[in-house]
Amino acid sequence: MRTINVGLLGCGTVGTGVAKILIENKDLIFSRVGAVLNLKHIADIDLKTDRGIQFNDGMLIQDAFKVVDDPDIDIIIEMIGGETIAKDLILKAIHNGKPVVTANKALLAVHGNVIFKSAIEHGVDLAFEASVGGCMPIIKSLRESLAGNHIKSMAGILNGTCNYILSRSSEDGSSFEDVLTEAQKNGFAEADPTLDVEGVDAAHKLAILTSLAYGMEINFHDIYIEGISKITPMDIELAGQFGYRIKLLAITKDSGNAIEARVHPTMIPFANPLSGVNGVLNAVTISGDAIGDMMLYGFGAGMMPTASAVVGDVIDLARNILSGSTGRVPSLSYQMDHIRKIPVFPIEDIRVHYYFRFSALDRPGVLSKISGILGDYDISIKSVHQKGRKTKGAVPIVMLTHLAREADVQDALSDIYNLDVVSDPPVLIRIEDEDGED
Repeated sequence: MRTINVGLLGCGTVGTGVAKILIENKDLIFSRVGAVLNLKHIADIDLKTDRGIQFNDGMLIQDAFKVVDDPDIDIIIEMIGGETIAKDLILKAIHNGKPVVTANKALLAVHGNVIFKSAIEHGVDLAFEASVGGCMPIIKSLRESLAGNHIKSMAGILNGTCNYILSRSSEDGSSFEDVLTEAQKNGFAEADPTLDVEGVDAAHKLAILTSLAYGMEINFHDIYIEGISKITPMDIELAGQFGYRIKLLAITKDSGNAIEARVHPTMIPFANPLSGVNGVLNAVTISGDAIGDMMLYGFGAGMMPTASAVVGDVIDLARNILSGSTGRVPSLSYQMDHIRKIPVFPIEDIRVHYYFRFSALDRPGVLSKISGILGDYDISIKSVHQKGRKTKGAVPIVMLTHLAREADVQDALSDIYNLDVVSDPPVLIRIEDEDGED
């Protein structure tokens, strides 16, 4: 009976879930792999916390490098997170010829080009399904199931914290601050939620997806990022009245010579299947030249959903070991000599529909001043709605536009804010319509 030894680095929430599956489902995994996956060592600084699992004597140790350097361990699972020690451990494991499984999207988004190159040079596999979308098989889909497709575009709800906040605000009009506090109490948001609510976490994941989809170097620093902290219940309510829901979307499109890659709050029609994805769930829509449109949907985080994806990767690597194959499926979907530097479309040059909300003094001629400036920048108004007075002396004026260029929009809004009849900074939300046409 063949035994494949596994070393786990980090036994926090997801790491505990990984250990639980490997130990409790050991017989099931054997029946599917044809070898015993033996969790030999777990490295963690905390050796005392009861994780609800019966570990063998000596299994839990503190020295992660001892696990990586153990010649009897065949596969390394990195669940530590962060961009420092985790990077060192992964590179050391690769140098030692050990295939690696990780869920570390921040590390791959920022340092992935170096790590993947090292893995190829040392002839080992690097698996990372759990880094994007939790239990959704988005990476396997792009690398394998959709390998014959030109990917035209993807749009994803990739952060459960943001989706929970926007969903709850849509349901009862709660403010961002109130729902965030609730999310933290329920364990849906971190004590410091900045990476989530400001869109950075979703951008890490988008950087990985764009590389897989288009054969480009990972490009996190080129992605436009905007979070949800400025979205108000008023805007969520108005969006609903116009037939839209607001979601934090990670969007990428193949524009020919460049790739769009942006993360920001987005208004999408009720008919868009992403509009019905609520709570902490994630989803990704993919458009390909052969498949048309498809959507993946599921839990993007959490102990067991994420652990399931990690163990799925471990099983893939175990099967590679049994068959004596390495690199059968390229880690980044494309062969390394076909991965290129593809520029990311500047956010200033995108053309989409827009939602504007202005807080304007209740005076004659205000609307004509605002629309005049928009016209000067070639921004065509699709509809105008003036709502009831919300604050003394000011009323919200809401406009939806036809397709407009981002740079023109930003210049126009700057000029409008300088008008003496506008009391607050204008609100802008980009709109992704079904057909994207004007």
